[in-house]
Amino acid sequence: MPGTNLTRDEAATRAALLDVTSYAVDLDLTTGEKTFASTTTISFTCAEPGASTFADLVDATVHEITLNGEPIDPATAYQDSRIALSGLAAENVLVVRADCTYSRTGEGLHRFVDPVDDRVYLYSQFEVPDARRVYTTFEQPDLKAPFTFTVTAPSHWKVVSNSPSPEPEDAGDGTGVWRFAPTKPMSTYITAIVAGEYHEVQHVYRGKHGDIPLGHFCRQSLVEHLDVEELVKITEQGFAFFEEAFDYPYPFGKYDQLYVPEYNMGAMENAGCITLRDEYLPRSRQPRSFYEFRCSVILHEMAHMWFGDLVTMKWWDDLWLNESFAEWACYHAEVEATEYTDSWTGFANARKQTGYRQDQLPSTHPIAADNHDLQAVEVNFDMITYAKGASVLKQLVAWVGLEDFMAGLRQYFKDFAFGNSEFTDLLAALEQASGRELGGWAQEWLQTAGVNTLAAEFELDDEGSYTRLAVRQTAHPDWPTLRRHRIGIGFYDEVDGRLVRRDHVEVDVDGELTEITEAVGRRQPDLLLLNDSDHTYAKIRLDERSLATAVGGLSRLDDSLARALVWGAAWDMTRDAEMSATAYVDLVLANIGSETDAWGVSRIPTYAAQAVTLYSAPENRDALRARWESGLRALLLDAEPGSDQQLTFARTYAGAARSEQALADLEALLDGSLEVEGLAVDQDLRWTLLTALAAAGVAGEDRIAAEETRDGTISGQEKAAGARAAQPTAEAKAAAWDAAVLRDDTPNETQRSIILSFQRAGQDDVLTPYVERYLTEADTIWDRLGTQRASTALEFIFPRQLVSQDLLDRYDAWLESSPAPPAAKRYVREGRADVARALTAQARDAQA
Repeated sequence: MPGTNLTRDEAATRAALLDVTSYAVDLDLTTGEKTFASTTTISFTCAEPGASTFADLVDATVHEITLNGEPIDPATAYQDSRIALSGLAAENVLVVRADCTYSRTGEGLHRFVDPVDDRVYLYSQFEVPDARRVYTTFEQPDLKAPFTFTVTAPSHWKVVSNSPSPEPEDAGDGTGVWRFAPTKPMSTYITAIVAGEYHEVQHVYRGKHGDIPLGHFCRQSLVEHLDVEELVKITEQGFAFFEEAFDYPYPFGKYDQLYVPEYNMGAMENAGCITLRDEYLPRSRQPRSFYEFRCSVILHEMAHMWFGDLVTMKWWDDLWLNESFAEWACYHAEVEATEYTDSWTGFANARKQTGYRQDQLPSTHPIAADNHDLQAVEVNFDMITYAKGASVLKQLVAWVGLEDFMAGLRQYFKDFAFGNSEFTDLLAALEQASGRELGGWAQEWLQTAGVNTLAAEFELDDEGSYTRLAVRQTAHPDWPTLRRHRIGIGFYDEVDGRLVRRDHVEVDVDGELTEITEAVGRRQPDLLLLNDSDHTYAKIRLDERSLATAVGGLSRLDDSLARALVWGAAWDMTRDAEMSATAYVDLVLANIGSETDAWGVSRIPTYAAQAVTLYSAPENRDALRARWESGLRALLLDAEPGSDQQLTFARTYAGAARSEQALADLEALLDGSLEVEGLAVDQDLRWTLLTALAAAGVAGEDRIAAEETRDGTISGQEKAAGARAAQPTAEAKAAAWDAAVLRDDTPNETQRSIILSFQRAGQDDVLTPYVERYLTEADTIWDRLGTQRASTALEFIFPRQLVSQDLLDRYDAWLESSPAPPAAKRYVREGRADVARALTAQARDAQA
C-alpha cells in the first residue's frame, strides 16, 4: 500500500491526466482543541474522460465526498491516505468534507498554547507533502492552481494566508469568518494558514515596482523581543536588491513574516506568508553571528518568492532549483545590500562545513538527487541541497561571470512565471546568456556526488623559488569524479609581524594534475593558499611549510576569508586524520581569541570541542580536556568585556567544565559571586550553566525545577527538559528516552531539546545500554513516529561518543539484518561513518 508516499511516476501520470482549475478551502478552527473542520472544493479537468485517479488527504475523518454532484462512500473511497476517484468527466468538481487533526510535530496545522498566558497559536507547515493534512489536495508541485481560503475562527484572532487578510465577518458567538481573495496560481506546499492571538505590526515598502505591505507577527509574550525596525530594514534592503537583480516585480502583493513557536524548520517560503522560528526573536544576548544568520534566513525566504514560488520545479528531483539558488542568493544579497558584507567568510566558516561533512557520509548524493518518491525527498533534503548547492553555484558564477549569470536568471523568471520548470530549462537560459556550454559542468557538479581534494605539488631551486608548482586533484574512490575548478592561489608572506598576500593568480584546475606555470620563478611563500577567495567547493590541503605558518600564528593573517580557508583546511585535515586532534586544539586555543569573523568565533570552538571529546586518543584525552578547559577559562577572562568572543567562550567553557575549579566557576557565575566584566548572565546563559552542572551530576531535579519555575516560558520548559536529559543517572536517561523516543505526544521542540542533550561525553556507563535500545527502536521508529520525529531521534540520539571497533561491528550486523526502511538505515549508516572516522582520528592522535 502506498500510504503517505507518492512516487515520481504516479505524479507524472496524474499531471498528464489532470489540470487543476481552482481550490476552495473552508476551514473551521472553532470545533475543538484536537481537530478542525476542513471542506475542500477542487475544480479540475481531465484529459481522458472516464479515467481514474486519486486525491490526497492524511489523518482525517472523512464525512462526505462528492464528485460532480454524485456522492461517494468514504468508507470505500478513502483508504490509505488517498481518495479514489473514478469515472472522471472532462470537467470535474470534487468536494470533500472532513475533520482533520492538529499537529504537535510541525507537520500540517500546528497548534500551540503559550504557557505564559494560555493564548492559542496555529500555523501551517506544508513542505514537502503536508498540505494534505489540512485539506484535500493533489499533492505535487506541478499541479498549480489559484486557492481561495475561507476561515472561521474566534473573532479576536489574527488570520493570515497567502492573500491579504480581509476584515472578518461577524458570525456570532464570538466567531468571525475571513474570506480571502483568490491567490495567484501556486503549488500546494507554499499555501499557508496562520491564526491565533498574534501581535501584528504593519509597514509599507515603497519600491521600484510599487508598494508592498509588510506585516510582522509574533506571540504576545514575545512582543518586547520583536525588533521590528531591524527586521523591516532587512526586508526593505532585500526587496530593493532582488527586484533590481532579478528584473521582475515581487509577484505576490503583500509580504507577511510570522514568527511562530515550536517550529521544526528554520523558516518556510509560503507565498507572501513566510513563517520563521520565533527563536529568531531572542530573549537573551546573542552574538553577531546569530543576527547574520537571521538576516540570511530572511533573505533566503525572500529569494524563494522567485526561486520556487514564482517558478517551481515540476518534481522534487529539482528541489535544488529552489534551495541551492535561494541559499546562494541570500548570501549574495547580504554582501551586496546589508551591513553583513563579509557573509561569504561566515559561510565558509560555518555553513559550507556542513556541506563538506554531509558530502563525505555514505548517504551522499548528487545536488540534483534522484528523488523517485516522497520518502527519498524527505531524507535528501539536507546540507548537500543547501550548503553544497550554494557553494557550487558560487563556483558557477566564477565560471560564467556574474553579469551573464544574472541575465540568464532574469530570462528564466520571465519564461516560466507562475509555471513549472526542470533543470534543463534553467541550464538553457544560462547557456544562452553566457555563451558557454554548461552540460558538462552540470554533469560534473550537479549530477555526481562527493567532494574533491586539492593539494599543491612543487619543486624549489636553491634560492627557494618554484621551478614547478602544480595542483593535484583527488576524489574518494566511491565518488571518483574529478571536476573543473576555477580557483585562486594566494601567496602570503610574513611582513612586519603580519601575514600579507604578496601574489594571487586565478587558474582553471582540470583533471588529476594541473601545472601552474604562472608560479614558476616566484619565491615560495610562508603560506600557499589554494582556493584563495573561496570560489570553488573542494577540500584543500596545506603543505608542511604553510601548516607550520598557520599553527605558528594564524591570527597574524589579516584577511578573514583567507583565515576561514585555513581554519577549514585544518579542520578537514583533523577529520581526515592527517592532523592530530591535539594539534588542532592547540591551533584553536592559540588563535581563536584574535578571530574577528562572527561565525569563526562562534563555530570554530565547537569543532575543537568535538576534537577533544571524539577525535582525541583515549590515553591523551584527560590531559587534552584539561588543557582545553583551562585555555577556555583564560580566553573568557581575557576577552573584551561585552564582546561576542566573551559570550562564546563562556558558553564553550560551560560545555567543557569537568574540574572542581571549572564547576565552581559555573556555580559562582550562576549565584553572582563571580562576575566577569561585561558578561550578562541572562536567562539563556543561566540554562547553559545549569545544564552543564546537571551533566556533571552536581545539579539535580530540585534546581532544574526551580529554574523552570523562574523561567515560565515554553523555552524554559524545553531547556529544563534538556537539563534533565543531561544528568548522568540511569533514571534521568530512562525518562528522557521515554519522552523523546517512545512517546508520540512530546512536542517537537521539547523532543529535540531532550535528544540534543542526551548523549554526553564522560557518561559511558549510563549510555552504553542505549546502543541496543537505539537499534531496537530503529527497526520500527520510522513508521511509529513519522518522518519528523523519527529522523530527529535517529540522527541526534545516535551514540557517537561510544567509539570502539565492537560498536562498528554491531552496527554492521544490524544494517545487514534489520527490517528498518531505507530512510532509517540511512541515519544509522551516517552515525556508523562518524564512529569509523573517530576511530581513525583517535589512532592519529595517539601518534601526536
